[in-house]
Amino acid sequence: MSFPSSAPMNRRNLLGAFAATAICAAPIFSAAPAYARRSGDVRRLRFYSGRTGESINLIYWIDGEYVPESLAEINHFFRDWRNNQVHNIDTRTIDFLSATHNILRVSEPYMLLSGYRSPQTNAMLRARSRNVAQNSLHTRGQAADVRLRSRTVNQIAQAAIACNAGGVGRYSRSDFVHLDCGAVRNWGS
Repeated sequence: MSFPSSAPMNRRNLLGAFAATAICAAPIFSAAPAYARRSGDVRRLRFYSGRTGESINLIYWIDGEYVPESLAEINHFFRDWRNNQVHNIDTRTIDFLSATHNILRVSEPYMLLSGYRSPQTNAMLRARSRNVAQNSLHTRGQAADVRLRSRTVNQIAQAAIACNAGGVGRYSRSDFVHLDCGAVRNWGS
């Protein structure tokens, strides 16, 4: 967005330029790291957990830098709630979740169904269901299963696919979407 030479450079015009840049850049998530280096970039994450009753609403990135205290809070929030094991959540997954949320243009927080899973929890779930991968990216802190009440599984999945940033699984029967920072692929209905 360029301003005519007569347009004053004030806060409103500056914010308009950042908004236009963000709207143009959001669907092309693979270009997000380059965009993130520009001044004015702020990334936020909004989540709640029905399992623990906890919620987070925090800024985790400001002007090209991750906020260490926010990442620590995200790691704790995404912990394996069955045994309270905490693991570092891959920042690519955090960015993927944030970008998808922004594309959906909602203020509602995601509901986190599953973030990090300890190997013990993953083995237990795998014994109960054939839909749990033996080498799940959840066990590496690289995946999350989420839901939004105001959006369908397909709407969330389409926004995530537009990011071109990792794996997107639709689980319509269970009403959630899996997002991970692994290879770009999608599955489910």
